[in-house]
Amino acid sequence: MTTRNSRKKWLIFLKITILGLAVFIALIGLYMMHPQFGKRPSGERLQRIQLSKQYRDGKFQNSSPTPQLTQPWTVALYDYFFKRSKETSPSHNIPTMPIDWEKLLSQSHGLVWFGHSSYFLRLDGKNILVDPVLSGSASPIPGSVKAFKGADVTTVAALPQIDFLFISHDHYDHMDYKTLKALQPRVGKVIVGLGVGSHLEYWGYHPEQIIEKDWWDEINLGDGFSVTVAPARHFSGRSIFTANTLWASYVLQTPSMRLHLGGDSGYDNHFKEIGNQLGPFDLAILENGQYDLSWKHIHMMPEEVVQAAHDLKASLLFPVHSSKFVLANHAWNEPLERISKEAIRQEQPLLTPMIGQVIDLDQPPLTPSYWWRK
Repeated sequence: MTTRNSRKKWLIFLKITILGLAVFIALIGLYMMHPQFGKRPSGERLQRIQLSKQYRDGKFQNSSPTPQLTQPWTVALYDYFFKRSKETSPSHNIPTMPIDWEKLLSQSHGLVWFGHSSYFLRLDGKNILVDPVLSGSASPIPGSVKAFKGADVTTVAALPQIDFLFISHDHYDHMDYKTLKALQPRVGKVIVGLGVGSHLEYWGYHPEQIIEKDWWDEINLGDGFSVTVAPARHFSGRSIFTANTLWASYVLQTPSMRLHLGGDSGYDNHFKEIGNQLGPFDLAILENGQYDLSWKHIHMMPEEVVQAAHDLKASLLFPVHSSKFVLANHAWNEPLERISKEAIRQEQPLLTPMIGQVIDLDQPPLTPSYWWRK
């Protein structure tokens, strides 16, 4: 009798467990249907992807072999959660400045940083926005990867009309559903890598707004502006079902300046290739932060960022990808501290503005304020 009761209890427990797992999987499936996860490329868009030189063995590939992790993912996950710096985020409101939009829009060559990889450029009469994440979060999971206290200095409503919007790739800390959904009526053209346009159309962007290109494609934007889609060393995807998109950097030529707008990238010979073919550059904007030895092939160390700027033949370097979100184990201010030291060592002019600070690129402040130490 005891054995029969034990077996019955075990079967009940097993049924409840299976039912619970089924409900959990169903809920995950329903949540994954939310528009923020984007949409897989199909039809003519998918055909273009499959014809790309970067598309091999059923997916986009980097020019060099690029493992996402240099150690087992279980070890990387353990280190991320249990070996983190105690100062991955500031203990106080991060220092920022209120944006003086009137001043910025009156400049021939102006810049303002919104933190992480989001920034606005005013160049030769055009308004240019790059990788805007203005919703306060860089994750599809509610309440996670929240912006540092005080780091949100603007909203979509405060932005002027945008002539050119650049998206480097479709990761959540660069391509934010809420921000882009609200931006759509304000955007003239949005420039993206192959496949990324599928998300944008799903979110309400018109096909005529989207310019979707492969590496080394050149685009005439009119009025003396042109852009070349350039390589980066990274990866993409908003879920396991929507990873068929191309990551990129951009070479932007205006009537009076040439800039390299660098998306996420590990260090590789593509920087020299871009510098030799399309350089020199008045300004290189490169990611510097959220790095770790566990993923060194897809995110540069600060010292490598300075070397990349040299490879690009950049007169001025502006490091981004820090000071707003925690996506790695290092202290929040370490990227700016390390790159400042390396820039001095390699004699690389460096721009380190405070979030919200309006910068006149014709007279940039080249003496670091070390605002992150305050």
